[in-house]
Amino acid sequence: MRRELYAAEHESFRSAFRAFLEREAVPNVDEWEQAGTVDRAFIKAAAAAGFLGFEFGAQYGGLGIADFRYNAVMTEEVVASGMAGDTFSMQNDIIVPYLRDLTDEAQRARWLPRFTSGDCVTALGMTEPGAGSDLAAIRTRARRDGDDLVIDGAKTFITSGATCDMAIVLVRTGEREGRGTSFVVVEAGTPGFERGRPMHKIGRKAQDTAELVFTECRVPSSNIIGEPGRGLGSAIANLPRERLSIAVAAVASAAHTLSLALDHVRDRYAFGGPLADLQSVRMSIAEMHTDTAVLQHYVDRCVRALDAGQLTAHEAAGAKYKATELQWDVVDRCLQLFGGYGYMEEYPIARIWRDARIQRIYGGANEVMKDLVGRAVVAS
Repeated sequence: MRRELYAAEHESFRSAFRAFLEREAVPNVDEWEQAGTVDRAFIKAAAAAGFLGFEFGAQYGGLGIADFRYNAVMTEEVVASGMAGDTFSMQNDIIVPYLRDLTDEAQRARWLPRFTSGDCVTALGMTEPGAGSDLAAIRTRARRDGDDLVIDGAKTFITSGATCDMAIVLVRTGEREGRGTSFVVVEAGTPGFERGRPMHKIGRKAQDTAELVFTECRVPSSNIIGEPGRGLGSAIANLPRERLSIAVAAVASAAHTLSLALDHVRDRYAFGGPLADLQSVRMSIAEMHTDTAVLQHYVDRCVRALDAGQLTAHEAAGAKYKATELQWDVVDRCLQLFGGYGYMEEYPIARIWRDARIQRIYGGANEVMKDLVGRAVVAS
């Protein structure tokens, strides 16, 4: 069934971005996996080509394009390229709304041009050792001292944490009878702000993930973005977009993996013929194809709802958990079709399999997503 999400301009953008990835990313994937991070020269090249912060206005180096379909195109092409990293989804899908919607004019003039030029890779510091999906339990604090804030605490599992030039950090600032939280921008080089080494993960090895530690870290109170004391509310408002981004990647991964498996079962011979001649294989392919196609249309509808300002928190949570569960099922079943070859690192399916596992955890564990959906349905 033909998808109806994209127009001609999106497909033209897809062709340009695909060519960029084939030229600048694909030859370097193995090197980035070994290094544990994407090369900064790649990020600068992406910025120069207009692929970072394009939602910002032209005065900040952007294109003024607010259409999440372009974000979805980029996610799909990153998946197809084999570039296992969160560079574009993190910067464009997750960070951009915080810098676009919560900053004032002076803050935008200070930070946005550096973002769109690739000079300011940004991390989002919310998760803590004792607070993952439960953001209300964060303990990192910022106390006021004159015109400054002094931050103490730690964040963990932070994407781009080891290489970020600045971090948008959710801290407890004590407004509203001690429950208040705020987002504060902390720039690299600020005394008391330490970026940890990249963590050694099961998968997604080309994406650096690290701890952020704050010890008597002093920043001006003018670095608060959004309304002081309302940080958690701002985070909750942006989570549907983040979760939809994960869902888009998950369905794209399922579809891409299935295409690899199809090529394999057509070419791989066993018991006197190609694997594709076996009824059990065809039935498995049928299940995965149909499930992926059905979910693709739901996720596409969510993209349209986001652009229309109509995507609800529980719809995004449902898309995230259902898409990532499907992704894992399809990737695991496809690896089985490859047999022993599927367990070999030189086959793309092996990397896809290990990179897929985190999808059901970050952005809110799937168990939490199901609870969000359940509560919304029961209350409706």
